[in-house]
Order: sequence, then C-alpha cells, then structure tokens
Amino acid sequence: DELSRYYLIIMVDLSVTLAGVPLTSCVYNASGPRTGSSAAMSKIAKSASGGVLAKSATISSQKGNDLPRTWHEDNGKASLNSEGLPNSGIDYYIDPKTVSETMGESPTKPYMVSISGKNIADNLQMLQKISSTIESGSMNIAAVELNLACPNIVGKPTIGYDFEQMEDVMKQVASLPCFSGSKPLFPLGVKMPPYFDRPHFEMAAAILNKYKHIVSYAASINTIGNALAIDFHAEMPVIRAKGGFAGLSGAAVKYTALANVKQMRELLDNSIDVVGVGGVQTGRDAFELILCGATAVQVGTCHWTEGPGCFDRICDELKTIMKDKGYGTVEDFRGKLKEWSKEGVALSRQMKMASKKSSTSGETQLTSSNNNSSLIIAILFAIIAVLLADKLNIVSL
Repeated sequence: DELSRYYLIIMVDLSVTLAGVPLTSCVYNASGPRTGSSAAMSKIAKSASGGVLAKSATISSQKGNDLPRTWHEDNGKASLNSEGLPNSGIDYYIDPKTVSETMGESPTKPYMVSISGKNIADNLQMLQKISSTIESGSMNIAAVELNLACPNIVGKPTIGYDFEQMEDVMKQVASLPCFSGSKPLFPLGVKMPPYFDRPHFEMAAAILNKYKHIVSYAASINTIGNALAIDFHAEMPVIRAKGGFAGLSGAAVKYTALANVKQMRELLDNSIDVVGVGGVQTGRDAFELILCGATAVQVGTCHWTEGPGCFDRICDELKTIMKDKGYGTVEDFRGKLKEWSKEGVALSRQMKMASKKSSTSGETQLTSSNNNSSLIIAILFAIIAVLLADKLNIVSL
C-alpha cells in the first residue's frame, strides 16, 4: 500500500556485510585507479563508497610501465590499461600514518589492503607483514584481497588460469600462522580473472571451496587480458608497453562480469561471498550484478574517469531503483535473478511501452510549452516595437 511504499522510500538501506566486514554501502572502489596515495584514498573515504580498498601492493615500490599505459575510448564504452602495478610498496599501505590520513581520526568505514606479489614468496611475505601489523594493534586492516588475476611467475600464465599453480598458492597461503588457527586473523578475498568456459569456472570454484576455511570472498572479474586498440591515424597501438596488449575494462566488460558473478555464485560455497566487478557505471549496473548474486560491487574504470563523485551518483541511482521496485535492503533482491519466461517478456514489453509513452508525453508537453513561450515572446516584442515607434513619433497611439 501507499504507507508501505512511503516507508520504503525513507528506509532504503544499501549497507551490507561482506566477509563479516560491515560496509556502509554495497558499492565501493576497486583496487587500481585513484588508490595509490592516502590523498587519493581520502576522497573515496569521504564519498558514499562503502569502504576503501588500497592499491594492489608489491613488496617494494615500483613505477610501473612506460607511458602511455592507459587509454579510454572516446565514447566511454571501453578502456585499456597496462600499468605494470605502479604502487608505493606494502609498507606504505599498512603504515598507520597512511591509514589515518586516508580514513581520518575516527574511521566509520573499513580500510582494506590488496596485494599482488611478483611471486608466491612475495605474497607470503606481504601477508606476514600484514599479520604482524594487525597483531601489534597499531592499526585495523579490515580485510585483505589477494590478486590471482595478474601474471605471477615469469613463463607461467596468470595464477587464476593455471589451476595447478592456483592450488599451490592457496595451499601455501593456508599454511601461514595467520590462517592456521580456528579462525583466520583477517578475512581474505581473492581477485579472480574472467572465465569463459564452464569447466574453468568449476575448476576455479573447486579450489576456492577446498580452502573455504580461509577464503571469505571472491572478487570477479579483473580486466579481460590481451586486448589491443589501434591509433588509426598513426597506425600503431595506443598503449606503449607490451606491444600494445593491455587489460580491457569499462562498459565493454559488463556482460562478461555478469556471467562470471552468476556462475561463481552458483558454484561457490555459501560461506564465500562474491564481489561483482566490471563495467559498473550506473546504479542499474550495480543492481544487475547484485541480482546475479554479488554481495557487494566494486567500481574501477568509472572511478578512474569520473572521480570519487561516481560513488555518490551510483548509490543514489541504486536507491532510486530499489525504491521503484519496492526493495528496502540489498538482501531483498540479491541472487534472485529469475528464469526466462513469456510472462517476463510481456512485463518487459509493457514497461518499455509505458516508458516510451511517458517520454513522448513529456516531449509533447515540452513542445507545447515551448510554443506557448514563443508566442508570448512574440507578443512582448510586438508591444515593445509599438511603444518604441510611438516614442520615436513613427506612429501615434
């Protein structure tokens, strides 16, 4: 009824709990763009983002690949990057000063760290550094995201595509003291590459399920690798590094992200949350990923191109969608994607026709209003012309 709808409009709640960590909003930043420094991350903390995820760190700071290493399609539909993980090193991102400058003196949002070592030894060392920092009580790191979607060992494929290597990595991570107790010292997430074949989904999920005692969430997807864009006029790649081959992101990858989130949610143990990443530019994009089963949604490329204001806009758009559909919380629709049906097609057609009719009606009213305005302006000009003519004695009133 109207009273219930009014209540929903007031009480729409975007907060969620991801891997046991409360997020003020289900929408937050992906590790990568605008996350390299405390100055950049503080802007995320002040936005509607549900938390702050730091830049993927390596053992030592590094500058990354030569410029230009990023590119955006003019129409905003696609982006490429071959950054080479430029970052300030793990010690910077777990330094209490960095966290304080990022989150403020009284943080109300979680601060999370991402790691992407050049090899398994680097990742193990960084996890031990993080453990020591948490155990010292000097700062609170809410969760850690381990990147399995970037090349790890020279001569071997991306960890997430080499299932033997992926199994070995997870086994070694699980052997660390911070994960050997009855409860992990901190929630661990894994960043996954995009998959395109059902058996690959099944193999990846089987490994994560085997280590469900340490894996709290899977973020899916990373960029689609080995994309290439050409500068038509110069007849060369737009990216300088690696012969122009780079990771594809932006709106172009949304449909791959939707499929990966849906399949991973179906295959993963219920104790492992799924975070949807890829092509999120609007509240509708976020809604669709959550509908496919994502507990939360990360925004990368849009944050890169638009800045931290995108979190406020996307959250507002998502709230409006939820109000219109009668949902009060994210859990009301999470993972509730319906099967295809004739009834659904009919409903979709009806809604599109109603929207088109409303748009046409609005245009008609606008045209009518413009016509009336034009008539009024014409009359006013005529009156002014007559008054001026009288004043100049061209005509007599």
